[in-house]
Amino acid sequence: MNMNEAIRILKEKGYKATGRRKDMLEYFAHADGYRTAKHVLQHMETLHEGISFDTIYRNLNLYDEVGILETTDLDGEKHFRMKCTTSHHHHFICRDCGKTKDVDICPMEEVAQSLANYRIDDHKFEIYGVCPTCQIG
Repeated sequence: MNMNEAIRILKEKGYKATGRRKDMLEYFAHADGYRTAKHVLQHMETLHEGISFDTIYRNLNLYDEVGILETTDLDGEKHFRMKCTTSHHHHFICRDCGKTKDVDICPMEEVAQSLANYRIDDHKFEIYGVCPTCQIG
């Protein structure tokens, strides 16, 4: 997803695209992988003196709710990234740096067969580990 799409979604859902919200979206548009609320706060403090953690977290949850960001849980902490808008795929997520790699296979065909009498509404498949760059460092 890009900045224009994100701003369009915000406005369609009835929310204002304030300067702070745009700056947060800009951060995610250029971030490679998942980021914590602390990462976002550190960045936003350089642009908006006195911005609160509550403001950051409220907006991160708003972006997740309206489908701009997607989340994952790493080591008990919520991480965020700009939502993918490409074809169906899953992710490898580096536990050290948060970068992701697309995984183009999906185990749902096999899972759906074993759950033949169940209605599946959605799914999420993530693989966690350490990327080659972090293994070297």
